[in-house]
Amino acid sequence: MRIVGVHGVGNYDPARSPSAAAMRLATTWGAALNGVRQIDLAVAYYAHHLRPVAAQGVEDVGLLDEEVARLVLAWGFAAGAPNELTQGPATVPLRYLTDWVARSFGLDSRLVRWFVAVFFRELATYLSGTDEQARLDAREEVVGVIKRHRPDVVVAHSLGTVVTYEALAANPHLSVDLLVTLGSPLGMPDVVYERLRPMPAGRLPGVRRWVNIADIGDLVAIPRRLGGRFATDADHEETIGLFDFHRVRRYLAAERTRQVLTNAGG
Repeated sequence: MRIVGVHGVGNYDPARSPSAAAMRLATTWGAALNGVRQIDLAVAYYAHHLRPVAAQGVEDVGLLDEEVARLVLAWGFAAGAPNELTQGPATVPLRYLTDWVARSFGLDSRLVRWFVAVFFRELATYLSGTDEQARLDAREEVVGVIKRHRPDVVVAHSLGTVVTYEALAANPHLSVDLLVTLGSPLGMPDVVYERLRPMPAGRLPGVRRWVNIADIGDLVAIPRRLGGRFATDADHEETIGLFDFHRVRRYLAAERTRQVLTNAGG
């Protein structure tokens, strides 16, 4: 079974060439999928196209620019935070919002602040209208790997689900038997969904089956089920636990993911 993986946030690897970074990720993904037999795996690496933000390193939420802060506030509202915490960064420091999320989900507040800073800065860079070329280049990276590897299955994680969705929607000639999305923010209102290009309109033409998997504690898989807004064939909820909710290795090693891939491989 031929698989193309598409990574999520936090994977920029300045010490390696893009091809070497892709190979390193493929090794990591392959190890996590060692329970799935006879796979031929390639990973589409696009993080270098977002390098202006990826290269800046880890920042706290207090250092986010205005556009990123707006996305964080919209995410907080979607996550159920009280209105007084989502009014605006000039009124309430963003750390109050992330600390509320950490308490609500039983997570370490420092790690939540770090994750929010990393995720939303990369997401904003991809979705930003000021750097359209980065978005197109990331998308074309996924298209190119799919064309070369000709996979039976595409597995996308986190921000990678957004890049993959747009790549497949814009290239209906690409044929994929199964799309698996892990920890996807595709349906997140006022943050991702309304900014997709093209906007969702029925089934992805070249995708025969779409399975979405989200951990019940994944902070960015809001909503966890995509079926209300997308033509998915199945939505599954998984329990990974602690702060591993958004790490791809835990998603790939989850029993549900293995079942879906094993069934796809016949």
